[in-house]
Amino acid sequence: MEVERIGRLYRVPRLGEHYRDRLSGYDETTAPEELFFPENLGEKMAIDETSLIKGELYSLLTNKSTGKLVALMRGTKAAEISDKLMKHLSVEKRMKVEEVTLDMDDGFDWVVRQCFPNAEFIVDRFHVQKLVTECMQALRITERQKILTQRREAKKTKQSFRETAYENGDTPRQLLARSRYLLFKQSSSWTESQKARAIILFREYPDMLRAYALSQQLKKLYDKQMTRDVAATLLRQWCEDCEASNIPEMQDAAASVLRHEGRILNFWNNRATNAFAESFNAKIKGFRGMLRGIKDTKFFLFRCQVYFS
Repeated sequence: MEVERIGRLYRVPRLGEHYRDRLSGYDETTAPEELFFPENLGEKMAIDETSLIKGELYSLLTNKSTGKLVALMRGTKAAEISDKLMKHLSVEKRMKVEEVTLDMDDGFDWVVRQCFPNAEFIVDRFHVQKLVTECMQALRITERQKILTQRREAKKTKQSFRETAYENGDTPRQLLARSRYLLFKQSSSWTESQKARAIILFREYPDMLRAYALSQQLKKLYDKQMTRDVAATLLRQWCEDCEASNIPEMQDAAASVLRHEGRILNFWNNRATNAFAESFNAKIKGFRGMLRGIKDTKFFLFRCQVYFS
């Protein structure tokens, strides 16, 4: 329970300020604006970004083996992040890092190459699947925008524009809007209403069926136990299927996967993911949510230093 709430409960005015200034040990003059814990650096690391304070992005480096925070730095610019890590983390410790999981951001790729030259890069599977899902959803949005454009054009020319409802009661616009969540799920997890909606969606928009099938095919590929060489063959085949689909959104997804192919395939060496970094990210956001917002950035980072070091 946050201090301010305790103060309201027991009718103690300004308890939050009293805790900050008297009880917590906080000193504004020495409070950190960024956090570094070189002693927490280990062999298996994860790097990610988080929207922490007032929409400002911070870069987060964590130790996957111990669950401890190594660095929390303002910004995501590769050159700045690299300079900070090289300043606060010794060369000897950085050279001992063997594995770093990250997303598909080119900036983090550059940071890892500069700071951890002996580490194996592994693109997190969930970021790859997210990319493909977003491309599939972009196709759905494009189809809905076509209908909205037709509606605007009809209004300009003062023509009537009516949408005929399908057998489940959805109009074309509603069908495309309400299909968003079912496309995230496997077909075995659909409810009865989602099954009915999916039948209509795939009947009316065959490209959506092909895009959905490709996204599920990639997910099943990640779920299989296989060697890196076998995964390389199957991933290339998946990219060829995306290209053959003639769906621009899926072709874009395949192009991104091929661009990061080597780092993606490293997943099958030991199936390492960035799940811990995402979990740690969620813990910090949960801590921020418990405080119901951040009024004092330095004090918040001071508390993070205490709780997450």
